[in-house]
Amino acid sequence: MQYSSKGISNEKQLELYRAMLKPRMIEEKMLILLRQGKISKWFSGIGQEAIAVGVATALNEDEYILPMHRNLGVFTTRGIPLFRLFTQWQGKSSGFTNGRDRSFHFGTQEYKIVGMISHLGPQLGVADGIALADLLKKRQKVTAVFTGEGATSEGDFHEALNVAAVWDLPVLFCVENNGYGLSTPISEQFKCEHIADKGKGYGMEAHIINGNNILEVYSKVNELCESIRKEPRPVLLEFKTFRMRGHEEASGTKYVPKRLLEEWAALDPLENYVEYLHAQGILSEEKEVEYKKEIIHEIDDNLKLAFAEGEVQFSESKELNDVYKEYKYQDVKPNIEVHNIRLVDAISESLKQSMEKHEDLVILGQDIADYGGVFKITEGFVEAFGAERVRNTPICESAIVSAAMGLSINGIKSVMEMQFGDFVSSGFNPIINYLAKVHYRWNENADVVIRMPCGAGVGAGPFHSQTNEAWFTKTPGLKVVYPAFPYDAKGLLATAINDPNPVMFFEHKALYRSVYQEVPTSYYTLPFGKASLLKEGDEVSIVTYGAGVHWALECLEQHPEIRADLLDLRTLQPLDTQAIYESVKKTGKLIILQEDSMFGGIASDISALVMEECFEFLDAPVKRVASMETPVPFAKSLENNYLPKERFLTSLIELMEY
Repeated sequence: MQYSSKGISNEKQLELYRAMLKPRMIEEKMLILLRQGKISKWFSGIGQEAIAVGVATALNEDEYILPMHRNLGVFTTRGIPLFRLFTQWQGKSSGFTNGRDRSFHFGTQEYKIVGMISHLGPQLGVADGIALADLLKKRQKVTAVFTGEGATSEGDFHEALNVAAVWDLPVLFCVENNGYGLSTPISEQFKCEHIADKGKGYGMEAHIINGNNILEVYSKVNELCESIRKEPRPVLLEFKTFRMRGHEEASGTKYVPKRLLEEWAALDPLENYVEYLHAQGILSEEKEVEYKKEIIHEIDDNLKLAFAEGEVQFSESKELNDVYKEYKYQDVKPNIEVHNIRLVDAISESLKQSMEKHEDLVILGQDIADYGGVFKITEGFVEAFGAERVRNTPICESAIVSAAMGLSINGIKSVMEMQFGDFVSSGFNPIINYLAKVHYRWNENADVVIRMPCGAGVGAGPFHSQTNEAWFTKTPGLKVVYPAFPYDAKGLLATAINDPNPVMFFEHKALYRSVYQEVPTSYYTLPFGKASLLKEGDEVSIVTYGAGVHWALECLEQHPEIRADLLDLRTLQPLDTQAIYESVKKTGKLIILQEDSMFGGIASDISALVMEECFEFLDAPVKRVASMETPVPFAKSLENNYLPKERFLTSLIELMEY
């Protein structure tokens, strides 16, 4: 291997050697412990140390790195205490996840490291968001994100590169091409000659680097970082390297030709570099032995501490409390001046006043800038707040959700508009597996609101009419809001933006321009988890939300003889179970109306809760009314019969007569 110091001082060259030696020696120790049954799993990065160390050394300590599970050198180069790493790998409380996640699946703000999730791709979009925050705050920084050649086939890879290119984000996309995605060779993964070639399609600068040559890695990345800080832009780096052990130890390397292993063994990044340093007179044998002794003692001392720590203790209250970041709701009262506006106007007004309140709040979405969004909710926002804060996005929901996560990590709130709630399926992965889990995993919050225009009744067909709230009420870590009136929508959206946790905010399209209400002109908030009692009666309890509220109101207005409690839930997570129970205990009968199809919907959970908590107060079985078990049809006659509006009265009378 040919080395060139390229002006790198002897001291820096020794620093790079020691930085590579440390993760190699830790790994060798971990493999021994694995064979002894003292750890459960290991993903080896032996043979790839030069990449992690070179990149981490080139970046400043206050610049974020998003590594993978073969990048131990990132964690050690950043100076994370080995005791904390070892306890993390053992699932103990002194680790970074309190035993809730494994190996390198963690992040730490203290060391500006954001760990991976097993779905790989979303972290590329997270890097986009982190870099965007630096741009918005005019900080001259670089964000580096790692992935393997296997993940370059994922849609998230292409979405993230495209967004970074369009927005000129200062991101280093570091692809470690080690030849195999688990056991699948690169010949079966992509057709182009080099991964770096993919950068051309995005108008992105790209380079191929010998990932086993520490001086080449460090010098090139350092040069690029200095340039990117002055001229923000994304760069795709393909590091040619090899994984000398299995994807993880249990999988082995039998699928790798022996000749290939021998060729890459001869290119070992550490052994070759040691020979070079000796030949240059930079590293003496005595100094090499000294380094190794120091690291051995550090490893052994910290392992003793880690093994001495007891197993993590289960606490039900702690587990439940850590799902969400603590949020102390601040009640902001409205003024007395009101105006009669539609639901769509109330949402727009709330969003605008929140943009004024939170000076760095960013709105993301397709066509939301000059066009004002397909529902015109952000019309005029670019003129008021600028294109940096009101950002049109490419059509790539997954990368934008991930970017919102990155903004949050780097201290910026965001609101993302799903153009239609149906399209959330294209961004489902980062919502469910990143936003929802991140606080529970490593105490980081997702300060993100995702607006969800939803619902049928407007003849929009199967792909623009779903109300899919049950996908999210099922997921711990998310909050779900579903207002039915302009007053509630305005106050609840303000609260959603203030709340540091991820909020799915549902807005029914059929109510946008059909429902008017007197709404205060000023900024105000409303609490989550508080249902609204719209009507009072002692015969039956009606629980509903969204469009169902208006269907129930219409029904009761046409039948004033029915004495009913009508509860508008307003938020589905948290759910106001106390209000439901109090009403049921008073009336003895409960009917739940939802627009979503029946099976698996929130009505089923409410019914089960009432049966468990209020069974002795019930005078009849709990009744559920919902849409048909079909996709949402387009034709008006079909859609009218799909929706439960007309069936609700029949079911209500049946319950009354029970």
